[in-house]
Amino acid sequence: MAINRDHRFRVEFDEAFPQGLVMVGEVSPDNEYQSREDKAAGRPVRQRVDEVTGKRQWVCTVTDPDEIKAKRASFEITLTADVQPVPTTSEVLPGMRPIELEGLTAQPKVAGQGEFKYQSYAFRAEGFKAVASGAARSSGSKVSSGAADQSSKAA
Repeated sequence: MAINRDHRFRVEFDEAFPQGLVMVGEVSPDNEYQSREDKAAGRPVRQRVDEVTGKRQWVCTVTDPDEIKAKRASFEITLTADVQPVPTTSEVLPGMRPIELEGLTAQPKVAGQGEFKYQSYAFRAEGFKAVASGAARSSGSKVSSGAADQSSKAA
């Protein structure tokens, strides 16, 4: 039995991000690209819809404190929901809040360019859940996915 190319693997939040995540900024709609011609014609901006769930897509930028490479520490998470998800935690610094995600999935993909390609993951979640211990979390063993670029945008 083969696994489909775009299969999304369910993963526990604590397994993927042992030290949690810090959201930087706000949740915003994941809008489709709009060309100059579209803008000039006054066409409305359309929000992307997830092809698997049929729900609207939202994005937020997060930082993984467990990642040692600065280039790979910050990435976007795609949230799928009918209405805009709202974080359940308060800010610890202006524009920064610790978060936990529920319904987390990881989709393998190739990232990088030319001879510098590497294994990466596109992470999606259904929403936020309350963080038990604030910004600092107990550190567990690092999973191999933590070392890969976790961008949710396809290259």
